[in-house]
Amino acid sequence: MPLRFTLRQLEYFVAVGEAGSITKAAEQVNVSPPSISASIAQLEAEFGVQLFVRKHSHGLSLTAGGRVFLKEAARLLADADALHDIAGDIAEKVRGPLAVGCLLTFAQIVMPTLRMKFERAYPEVRFRQFERNQGQLLEMLQRGEIDAALTYDLELSQDTTFEPLMLVPAYVMLPQGHRFAGKASITTEELAVEPMVLLDLPYSREYFLSAFHSRGIRPNIAERTGDIAVMRSMVANGFGYGIANMRPLNTLAPDGKPLVFVPLEGDLRPLTMGVALPNAEHRTQTVQAFIDHCRRFVVEQGVFGSGRVVE
Repeated sequence: MPLRFTLRQLEYFVAVGEAGSITKAAEQVNVSPPSISASIAQLEAEFGVQLFVRKHSHGLSLTAGGRVFLKEAARLLADADALHDIAGDIAEKVRGPLAVGCLLTFAQIVMPTLRMKFERAYPEVRFRQFERNQGQLLEMLQRGEIDAALTYDLELSQDTTFEPLMLVPAYVMLPQGHRFAGKASITTEELAVEPMVLLDLPYSREYFLSAFHSRGIRPNIAERTGDIAVMRSMVANGFGYGIANMRPLNTLAPDGKPLVFVPLEGDLRPLTMGVALPNAEHRTQTVQAFIDHCRRFVVEQGVFGSGRVVE
């Protein structure tokens, strides 16, 4: 007797299993909670197994059988997505799922507009986005959880292919009225005694500090934060200077206070912003379309105030 279930039902089940809540899963897949509840009930009835333990105050927990079922359902959905990729390549169409990660430090500046333009150009693509730090993005690429990552060329492994888009040098972020605000550039020696607000993220942290360590200087780290928006506001409010490679098009911190951006002088190499991909013999039409779209985007939008497009 054939089984009566759909891939859509499996998708809803996996979403709930990963989120631990029907409400959170409904937000992720943009479907009403009653529809998801009904799909899970149909799966449980069809297979004759209880997939979740329902807890009124703590959402849902997978049963032992549910955990096994989740792993196989996720594998089946991945196989189905692969069929979409093959079909799209045969038909030379850009379609199917596309999971893209973006580095936290510039996701707010780049991702919303880039994604909207891509989805308008390719309406048959089901786009999912993830904002993560560099370490998390590299892990997601290795595990096959994302197809591509918009990020910098920091600590990339041999298992990763990198398509460069733009060269972005480092700059010093200062509050308006700072004594260095009018300078054409600033050296690490000049910054040595100044309080620093460090962007404390994996790989980014080591990159910024290397500007000082390479010259035998110990920076005066006054504050640390893993959120670049918080760093901008702290700098604007006088807690210290910051260093970053992403210069926004406006000069205001999130709280509306003005900032000044001055190039960092020295031997700290500029970072290259680009698209990181897992090494693969075959690149789908959809992934290639996304890379081409990113290349057009950085040229047309001018998203980085101090960047230079890589030809």
